[in-house]
Amino acid sequence: MIANDTEYEKARDEIRVLEERLERLRQAHPLGTKGFTKAGLRKMIARLQEELAVYEGSEEARHSDSN
Repeated sequence: MIANDTEYEKARDEIRVLEERLERLRQAHPLGTKGFTKAGLRKMIARLQEELAVYEGSEEARHSDSN
């Protein structure tokens, strides 16, 4: 779980790297090949996006509480 801004930025960078890797795989191995690898990358990206959303929601809640 993302606990601070540093971890948040690290997760965003990791998503970018994973998306680039996924795109390279799509180009090198079109439809039907290397499916498990592409599916695994998509799953890792989705998990990180969920964690980012949770963190963003908690940050928004903290900022609205202080107003």
